[in-house]
Amino acid sequence: MTPVIIAGIENEQENFDYAMAELSSLAEAANMEVTRQFKQKLERPIAATYLGKGKAEEIKTAGAVTDSQILILNDELTPTQIRNLENITEMRILDRTALILEIFAARAKTKEAKLQVQVAKLQYQLPRLHTGLADKLDQQTAGNAGGGYTNRGAGETKRELNRRVIEKKISALNKEIKTIDKEHQTRRKQRQRSEIKTAALVGYTNAGKSTTLNGLLRLFGETKNKEVFEKDMLFATLDTSVRRLHFADNKEILLSDTVGFVSKLPHQLIKAFRTTLAEAANADLLVQVVDLSDEHYQAMIETTEKTLTEIGVTDIPMLYVFNKADKLAVSYPSLAGKELTFSAQDDESLKVLAELLKQELFKDYQIHEYLIPYAKGNIVEELNQKATVLETEYLADGTKIKAEVAPALAGRLTKYQLN
Repeated sequence: MTPVIIAGIENEQENFDYAMAELSSLAEAANMEVTRQFKQKLERPIAATYLGKGKAEEIKTAGAVTDSQILILNDELTPTQIRNLENITEMRILDRTALILEIFAARAKTKEAKLQVQVAKLQYQLPRLHTGLADKLDQQTAGNAGGGYTNRGAGETKRELNRRVIEKKISALNKEIKTIDKEHQTRRKQRQRSEIKTAALVGYTNAGKSTTLNGLLRLFGETKNKEVFEKDMLFATLDTSVRRLHFADNKEILLSDTVGFVSKLPHQLIKAFRTTLAEAANADLLVQVVDLSDEHYQAMIETTEKTLTEIGVTDIPMLYVFNKADKLAVSYPSLAGKELTFSAQDDESLKVLAELLKQELFKDYQIHEYLIPYAKGNIVEELNQKATVLETEYLADGTKIKAEVAPALAGRLTKYQLN
């Protein structure tokens, strides 16, 4: 693991210690080992250097002693601050945003996620073109983007050239993302037409969303080639996975596992991952998975809901499921209204969660009795496939069926309704 030093400014902000602990976890997720941690009390960051010069010199000494050549800061820095800190500390400077971008770049698996991370990294680079590091990155980006600028005017500076190359690359990547997003929209419209209920697991990174989804898949016997990647680390998964769950009473839902959130999530990533999080925006129900074993879980809830608002996910019913109860001295599974205390490792907990999902998603279903003429056997077949048939009786003038049906289907069958 690469040895690094982390540092931040404590200016009476809430949860500062937790933010620093989280920064350490982010470094670990990037295969780095934190050798020293520095804090400095300041009302606001110093405009030129972020940290005070004395503190920066102290970090330089610590870097030499611990063989740490990277300094990670807890905030997003300006290009000037990065350049000046590099000069003082003689270390590579990574701010919190750059660190998260590096993690996302390393974890992206699908074409869509890779494109989104590329866009976010390029947007982060644009205002930093005059730093040495950005110049190197820009040259790499220019090489990837292709030529086309050899006839530019002689007066055009290298920075202007790089800006044009990056902006052109961002535009090209966004076009690719839009194409993929159209494919996702088509699939979502198909699901909407099929009237299948949808729920999305949302929440802080490492709260246990993927573990919860995999647990439900096992409970429903749907594990073959369908389990999603899970690991006890920040941002283990970036891609949205959608899985189908079939209940014993003929109901079925689509459940999606979305990318996790973190405090100070870079705005570049929030913007880039709007399409990935569209599953949450179009869900009938949100299920916020919360790590109850973390003492800062309330702050995690606030961060999750703030981020959901930023990406336009509002006015969707939400369940709160407090995971990792097995790590605490509490009784579980325990249900209080729309809040469930459970463990994603526990089958009884998962059964309660599954029942809660069903109750919430299908609470608008209606029970009706129908008399279906024998000539309309296709309707009987549709009821058997899409509804929960409670009773069936064969009469002289047709099939009498008592069933629990979706509002849309009930509307189409009004002419056959007996009650």
